[in-house]
Amino acid sequence: MSIAESFGRSGFAKFINSPAGRITRIVVGLALIIWGYDCNGIVLMIIGLIPLAAGALDLCLISALLGGPTSGKKVRELKP
Repeated sequence: MSIAESFGRSGFAKFINSPAGRITRIVVGLALIIWGYDCNGIVLMIIGLIPLAAGALDLCLISALLGGPTSGKKVRELKP
């Protein structure tokens, strides 16, 4: 079993690709953007775009970094 398959079957992957996980990523992204705006931190605002976009577009960037599917739907389809 590859690292990507192992990740895709983990509880963390199941949560992060669930509706609650997607909302969490969107909220964290917005929080980072707001925090960066308050602190005049353009880098923090740009970093906040990553989880915001990933949650809004149903992307799993951790899986992609490990060589797995980018689509959250495909990660959810992996059987335990």
